[in-house]
Order: sequence, then C-alpha cells, then structure tokens
Amino acid sequence: MIKSLLQAIPSYVISIFHLPTTLINSIQKMMNSFWWGHGRTSQRGIYWMIWEKLSAPKIHGGMGFKDISAFNLAMLGKQGWKFITEPDSLVARIFKARYFPNGTFLTAQIGHNPSYVWRSIMRARFIVQDGAKWSIGSSASIPILNELWLLNGECIRSDIPGAHFVSNFNINSLMNLHEKSWNEHTVRQVFNVDIADNILHTPLISQVDVDRVIWKAEWTVLCK
Repeated sequence: MIKSLLQAIPSYVISIFHLPTTLINSIQKMMNSFWWGHGRTSQRGIYWMIWEKLSAPKIHGGMGFKDISAFNLAMLGKQGWKFITEPDSLVARIFKARYFPNGTFLTAQIGHNPSYVWRSIMRARFIVQDGAKWSIGSSASIPILNELWLLNGECIRSDIPGAHFVSNFNINSLMNLHEKSWNEHTVRQVFNVDIADNILHTPLISQVDVDRVIWKAEWTVLCK
C-alpha cells in the first residue's frame, strides 16, 4: 500500500515543485504512522524504527520505502536532464527561451523573477552536474571552457590563466584533423601540465559519432 499507492500519489507534484521540508516531514510521518499502526486511527502504533532506516533498501536492512526528499530532488533533476537530452521538446524550448536563451541548462542562472517551477528544477541541478558529462563525437563541437567533457566529467574553467585564448574555440581544435585523437603538441602548447595530462587521458571513442550529454555510468560502459 505504501509503495504502490501512498508514495505514488505525490509523484506528479514532486516532479515539478520542490516541496517544503515541513510538508515532506508530514507526509513521511503519515506513512510511518500507517506502517506501525497498520492503518488504525483509534490507537497509536509503536514506532520501532526511524523512517530513515525504513527507507533504506531491503538488502541493507530497510523496507525499501522512498525517501521523499531524495525522490523529490531526483524527479526535479530528471526534468533538468530532459532539457539537455530533449532540447527540441516543447517544454525545453519554452524554458530555454525564458531562462537560458544563449546557454545551456548546466550554465543557466536563476534569473530575474523566476517561476517556482524553475527555482525548483534549479535546486536539483547539482545532481545533473555531478552525474553528467559530454560524450565526444567525431565533429567535437563542444566548447573547450565550462563544459563537462574531461575524463571524470570535469571542466576547464574560464577563470584559469590564459583561458581567454581559447574562449571561442571548440575541442575539435585540440584534435588531429583526419583522425579522432588528441593533438598532443597543441594541447601541451596551450595548457599547463596538469590540464594537458587530463585532456590527453580523456578517451576518444571512435564509435561515438555525435556529441551528446550522457550519464557517467553510461560513459564507464562505453569505455570498456
């Protein structure tokens, strides 16, 4: 009942709005009361275990109930992920036109007088930033600066010394023209040792033809 119904009811709302902590606590208390009280309203049940432990996976000794707060952020992060992976969808085009017309979701600002939906999605952006990276295609039209394309999903920040020299260049300018490989001479000529080594250790997979943002776990599979 809790998993299939009670936790499913707010799914639509939590995929759009970031719920206040007080509301999340109230929902979890009601579910906790239902679990320990077996649905009775006349008698109070005994709370044998805190909700955080009940929310742990069964293999870790819990009941596998969803942590509403974490689930809320995950669903909002999924909306941000769709802005990146489905840029031609109607909702992605509307939000881009309103909040990041000249950039991407990962580089967008909260903006002036934002809607509560946008503020909610932005609260979960850190999840996408931590889990996403670029998969480099043959054309490699990804900007060198401020994009998550290095080995571990890191980026070359625009505040490093000499960044202005490559501010208008894409990473294909760091690659050999007729083959999908790094031009080591150019890379080491432009960047310091640490950044150059990071670039040169970033795999270029010949089977990937198109630049696209992927999840880091997917990247691990591609590199095998």
